[in-house]
Order: sequence, then C-alpha cells, then structure tokens
Amino acid sequence: MTPTLTHTPSTAIVLFAHGSRDPLWRAPIDAVAQAMAVQQADCWVRCAFLELMQPDLPTVLDDLAAQGLQRVRILPMFLGVGRHAREDLPALVAQWQAQHPDLRLELAAPVGEHPAMTRLMAQIALGTAPEA
Repeated sequence: MTPTLTHTPSTAIVLFAHGSRDPLWRAPIDAVAQAMAVQQADCWVRCAFLELMQPDLPTVLDDLAAQGLQRVRILPMFLGVGRHAREDLPALVAQWQAQHPDLRLELAAPVGEHPAMTRLMAQIALGTAPEA
C-alpha cells in the first residue's frame, strides 16, 4: 500500500512474507500494512512475498527505487528464523543491492524474534492480551 502524499519520503518499509496459494493467506500482512498507514499517515509501506504471491521483493524494490526512495527497511514477517529468513532473504537482498547501490537496504530481524512479539503471543495464549 502506497499512500498518496504530496512529497516523496526518504524511507519505506517492506513487510516481507512467505506467500501462499490461498489468496486469503495474505490478509494479516495487508492488515498490518493498513494499520501502519493509519498510525503514521506519511509512512510508505508495501508488502512483498518470497513465492506463490505477488508482488515479489525485487518488483517492490524496483518500484520504490524508481520513486526516488533513499532507504528501505525490510521486515521479515516470520515467527522464526528458518532457511528462508537465514539464507534466501539475505541472498535476495544482497543480489538486488549489488545492482542498485544507491538505495540503502536495511534487513531487520524477523518479527517473531522481537521481545514484544514474544510477550504478546504469550498474552494471547493466556487470554490476557488487550483487545483491539
């Protein structure tokens, strides 16, 4: 989701997820992007997928670079660090970065490794999480 802005921000955030053949699978990722846009109106946030869904990461990065972005933060929407987060994604980012050295890419740790996410998942499991 790219908000309509009167200026081009210098930074965008890409929510990077695995993807699925089921089109409904992406709904939670899209919901996070929408919540981000509501919380910070000038935030450019896009979703990208490793496989089985579009757009893929190179397509999103190409689009952001063409719009004049200077920095992109990529947040892997994975609960754990498996082969995709440990090997595939860093290789994909390095390959794209080598071809586009002017755009600074920051690869964040997977969302599931964040202590706040661990606490929230525990609260959800216990039934003590705050309701929306």
